[in-house]
Amino acid sequence: MADVLSDSLDLLPFWDRLTEAQRELLKSRAGLVSFRTGETVHGGDTDCLGVLVVLSGLLRTYLLSEDGKEATIYRLHPGDICMLAASCILDAVTFQVQIDCEEDCRAILIPTDVFSSISEENIYVECFSYMTVTERFSDVISAVERMLFMSLEQRLAAFLLDEMARSGSEEILMTHEQIARLIGSAREAVSRILKQMSLSGLLELRRGGVRILDKTALYKLMG
Repeated sequence: MADVLSDSLDLLPFWDRLTEAQRELLKSRAGLVSFRTGETVHGGDTDCLGVLVVLSGLLRTYLLSEDGKEATIYRLHPGDICMLAASCILDAVTFQVQIDCEEDCRAILIPTDVFSSISEENIYVECFSYMTVTERFSDVISAVERMLFMSLEQRLAAFLLDEMARSGSEEILMTHEQIARLIGSAREAVSRILKQMSLSGLLELRRGGVRILDKTALYKLMG
Protein backbone atom coordinates (compact mmCIF):
# COMPACT_ATOMS: atom_id res chain seq x y z
CA MET A 1 0.00 0.00 0.00
CA ALA A 2 2.89 2.34 0.80
CA ASP A 3 4.34 1.67 -2.66
CA VAL A 4 1.00 2.51 -4.33
CA LEU A 5 0.83 5.78 -2.41
CA SER A 6 4.43 6.72 -3.15
CA ASP A 7 4.18 5.88 -6.86
CA SER A 8 0.95 7.84 -7.21
CA LEU A 9 2.31 10.91 -5.46
CA ASP A 10 5.12 10.95 -8.01
CA LEU A 11 2.48 11.71 -10.65
CA LEU A 12 1.49 15.02 -9.05
CA PRO A 13 2.22 17.82 -11.58
CA PHE A 14 4.20 19.78 -9.01
CA TRP A 15 6.08 16.82 -7.49
CA ASP A 16 9.41 17.74 -9.09
CA ARG A 17 9.10 21.27 -7.68
CA LEU A 18 8.82 20.13 -4.07
CA THR A 19 11.65 20.15 -1.57
CA GLU A 20 12.68 16.85 -0.03
CA ALA A 21 11.03 17.88 3.26
CA GLN A 22 7.76 18.64 1.47
CA ARG A 23 7.83 15.28 -0.30
CA GLU A 24 8.42 13.46 2.97
CA LEU A 25 5.54 15.39 4.57
CA LEU A 26 3.19 14.29 1.80
CA LYS A 27 4.34 10.68 2.03
CA SER A 28 3.82 10.63 5.78
CA ARG A 29 0.45 12.41 5.94
CA ALA A 30 -1.34 11.56 2.69
CA GLY A 31 -3.40 8.38 2.69
CA LEU A 32 -5.45 6.08 0.49
CA VAL A 33 -9.24 6.38 0.77
CA SER A 34 -12.11 4.48 -0.83
CA PHE A 35 -15.69 5.50 -1.60
CA ARG A 36 -18.63 3.34 -2.64
CA THR A 37 -21.06 4.09 -5.43
CA GLY A 38 -23.67 6.58 -4.22
CA GLU A 39 -21.62 7.75 -1.24
CA THR A 40 -21.32 11.47 -0.52
CA VAL A 41 -17.65 12.46 -0.70
CA HIS A 42 -17.96 16.17 0.01
CA GLY A 43 -21.05 18.00 1.20
CA GLY A 44 -20.50 21.62 0.21
CA ASP A 45 -19.77 23.86 3.16
CA THR A 46 -20.32 21.08 5.70
CA ASP A 47 -16.75 19.82 5.58
CA CYS A 48 -13.30 20.48 4.16
CA LEU A 49 -12.07 17.06 3.19
CA GLY A 50 -8.75 17.81 1.49
CA VAL A 51 -7.21 17.42 -1.94
CA LEU A 52 -8.17 14.21 -3.74
CA VAL A 53 -6.11 12.47 -6.41
CA VAL A 54 -8.39 9.97 -8.17
CA LEU A 55 -6.75 6.59 -8.80
CA SER A 56 -9.77 4.59 -9.97
CA GLY A 57 -13.51 4.97 -10.30
CA LEU A 58 -15.55 8.10 -10.96
CA LEU A 59 -16.60 11.12 -8.89
CA ARG A 60 -19.32 13.62 -9.80
CA THR A 61 -19.15 17.29 -8.82
CA TYR A 62 -22.40 19.25 -8.93
CA LEU A 63 -24.28 22.29 -7.68
CA LEU A 64 -27.35 21.78 -5.52
CA SER A 65 -30.16 24.33 -5.40
CA GLU A 66 -32.28 25.05 -2.33
CA ASP A 67 -35.18 23.09 -3.85
CA GLY A 68 -32.95 20.05 -4.41
CA LYS A 69 -32.27 20.43 -8.13
CA GLU A 70 -28.84 19.21 -9.21
CA ALA A 71 -26.62 20.59 -11.98
CA THR A 72 -23.57 18.49 -12.83
CA ILE A 73 -20.41 20.57 -13.33
CA TYR A 74 -17.87 17.89 -14.21
CA ARG A 75 -16.84 14.34 -13.42
CA LEU A 76 -13.46 13.28 -12.10
CA HIS A 77 -11.70 10.30 -13.69
CA PRO A 78 -8.51 8.41 -12.78
CA GLY A 79 -5.59 10.82 -12.81
CA ASP A 80 -7.73 13.88 -12.07
CA ILE A 81 -7.06 16.05 -9.03
CA CYS A 82 -9.97 17.48 -7.05
CA MET A 83 -9.18 20.80 -5.39
CA LEU A 84 -12.74 21.84 -4.58
CA ALA A 85 -13.04 19.29 -1.77
CA ALA A 86 -10.47 21.53 -0.04
CA SER A 87 -12.09 24.83 -1.02
CA CYS A 88 -11.89 26.07 2.57
CA ILE A 89 -8.17 26.76 2.07
CA LEU A 90 -8.72 28.68 -1.17
CA ASP A 91 -9.86 32.21 -0.41
CA ALA A 92 -10.87 32.88 -4.03
CA VAL A 93 -13.47 30.09 -4.00
CA THR A 94 -16.78 31.50 -2.80
CA PHE A 95 -19.18 28.88 -4.19
CA GLN A 96 -19.97 25.49 -2.72
CA VAL A 97 -20.11 22.21 -4.60
CA GLN A 98 -21.26 18.71 -3.78
CA ILE A 99 -19.18 15.65 -4.67
CA ASP A 100 -20.63 12.14 -4.90
CA CYS A 101 -19.06 8.82 -5.82
CA GLU A 102 -20.58 7.68 -9.11
CA GLU A 103 -18.51 4.50 -9.46
CA ASP A 104 -16.55 2.77 -6.69
CA CYS A 105 -13.54 5.01 -6.24
CA ARG A 106 -10.07 4.83 -4.77
CA ALA A 107 -8.09 8.01 -4.24
CA ILE A 108 -5.19 9.64 -2.43
CA LEU A 109 -6.31 12.15 0.18
CA ILE A 110 -3.96 15.01 1.05
CA PRO A 111 -5.17 16.63 4.31
CA THR A 112 -6.06 20.31 4.07
CA ASP A 113 -3.49 21.41 6.64
CA VAL A 114 -0.70 19.59 4.79
CA PHE A 115 -1.62 20.99 1.40
CA SER A 116 -2.12 24.48 2.84
CA SER A 117 1.30 24.40 4.49
CA ILE A 118 3.06 23.27 1.31
CA SER A 119 1.14 25.78 -0.81
CA GLU A 120 2.19 28.65 1.45
CA GLU A 121 5.85 27.61 1.19
CA ASN A 122 5.98 26.67 -2.49
CA ILE A 123 4.95 29.11 -5.22
CA TYR A 124 4.62 26.30 -7.78
CA VAL A 125 2.02 24.51 -5.66
CA GLU A 126 0.16 27.74 -5.02
CA CYS A 127 0.04 28.52 -8.75
CA PHE A 128 -1.11 24.98 -9.51
CA SER A 129 -3.93 25.33 -6.97
CA TYR A 130 -5.34 28.51 -8.44
CA MET A 131 -4.83 27.39 -12.03
CA THR A 132 -6.80 24.21 -11.31
CA VAL A 133 -9.59 26.07 -9.54
CA THR A 134 -9.77 28.60 -12.40
CA GLU A 135 -10.21 25.77 -14.89
CA ARG A 136 -12.93 24.21 -12.76
CA PHE A 137 -14.66 27.57 -12.41
CA SER A 138 -14.85 27.61 -16.21
CA ASP A 139 -16.65 24.27 -15.94
CA VAL A 140 -19.13 25.89 -13.55
CA ILE A 141 -19.83 28.65 -16.08
CA SER A 142 -20.24 26.07 -18.85
CA ALA A 143 -22.71 24.10 -16.74
CA VAL A 144 -24.77 27.23 -16.10
CA GLU A 145 -24.67 28.15 -19.80
CA ARG A 146 -25.95 24.70 -20.75
CA MET A 147 -28.80 25.01 -18.28
CA LEU A 148 -29.76 28.50 -19.52
CA PHE A 149 -29.14 28.38 -23.27
CA MET A 150 -29.41 24.77 -24.42
CA SER A 151 -32.66 22.90 -24.87
CA LEU A 152 -33.17 19.64 -22.98
CA GLU A 153 -32.80 17.75 -26.27
CA GLN A 154 -29.43 19.43 -26.92
CA ARG A 155 -28.19 18.81 -23.36
CA LEU A 156 -29.22 15.17 -23.60
CA ALA A 157 -27.53 14.72 -26.98
CA ALA A 158 -24.33 16.34 -25.65
CA PHE A 159 -24.37 14.10 -22.58
CA LEU A 160 -24.86 10.91 -24.59
CA LEU A 161 -22.00 11.81 -26.94
CA ASP A 162 -19.69 12.71 -24.03
CA GLU A 163 -20.52 9.50 -22.21
CA MET A 164 -19.97 7.42 -25.33
CA ALA A 165 -16.55 9.06 -25.82
CA ARG A 166 -15.65 8.52 -22.16
CA SER A 167 -16.61 4.86 -22.04
CA GLY A 168 -15.53 3.98 -25.58
CA SER A 169 -18.82 2.15 -26.04
CA GLU A 170 -22.01 2.87 -27.97
CA GLU A 171 -23.98 1.34 -25.11
CA ILE A 172 -24.59 3.60 -22.11
CA LEU A 173 -25.57 1.62 -19.04
CA MET A 174 -27.58 4.22 -17.13
CA THR A 175 -31.21 4.44 -16.15
CA HIS A 176 -33.36 7.39 -17.18
CA GLU A 177 -33.26 8.54 -13.57
CA GLN A 178 -29.46 8.55 -13.51
CA ILE A 179 -29.22 10.45 -16.80
CA ALA A 180 -31.78 13.01 -15.61
CA ARG A 181 -29.82 13.64 -12.43
CA LEU A 182 -26.58 14.09 -14.36
CA ILE A 183 -28.00 16.69 -16.74
CA GLY A 184 -30.18 18.44 -14.15
CA SER A 185 -33.63 17.52 -15.42
CA ALA A 186 -36.71 15.48 -14.47
CA ARG A 187 -36.84 11.78 -15.28
CA GLU A 188 -40.19 12.12 -17.04
CA ALA A 189 -38.81 14.80 -19.39
CA VAL A 190 -35.68 12.77 -20.15
CA SER A 191 -37.73 9.64 -20.82
CA ARG A 192 -39.93 11.57 -23.25
CA ILE A 193 -36.95 12.91 -25.24
CA LEU A 194 -35.23 9.50 -25.26
CA LYS A 195 -38.41 7.92 -26.62
CA GLN A 196 -38.55 10.54 -29.39
CA MET A 197 -34.90 9.87 -30.24
CA SER A 198 -35.64 6.15 -30.32
CA LEU A 199 -38.57 6.59 -32.70
CA SER A 200 -36.33 8.72 -34.93
CA GLY A 201 -33.72 5.94 -35.08
CA LEU A 202 -31.02 7.82 -33.17
CA LEU A 203 -30.79 5.27 -30.40
CA GLU A 204 -32.24 2.06 -29.04
CA LEU A 205 -33.80 1.94 -25.59
CA ARG A 206 -32.72 -1.03 -23.53
CA ARG A 207 -33.41 -2.17 -20.01
CA GLY A 208 -31.06 -0.16 -17.78
CA GLY A 209 -29.51 1.78 -20.63
CA VAL A 210 -29.48 3.02 -24.22
CA ARG A 211 -27.48 2.13 -27.32
CA ILE A 212 -26.40 4.89 -29.70
CA LEU A 213 -27.32 4.11 -33.33
CA ASP A 214 -26.72 7.42 -35.13
CA LYS A 215 -23.93 9.52 -33.67
CA THR A 216 -23.99 11.97 -36.59
CA ALA A 217 -27.66 12.77 -35.99
CA LEU A 218 -26.95 13.45 -32.32
CA TYR A 219 -24.24 15.94 -33.29
CA LYS A 220 -26.71 17.68 -35.60
CA LEU A 221 -29.19 18.05 -32.74
CA MET A 222 -26.63 20.14 -30.89
CA GLY A 223 -26.81 22.74 -33.63
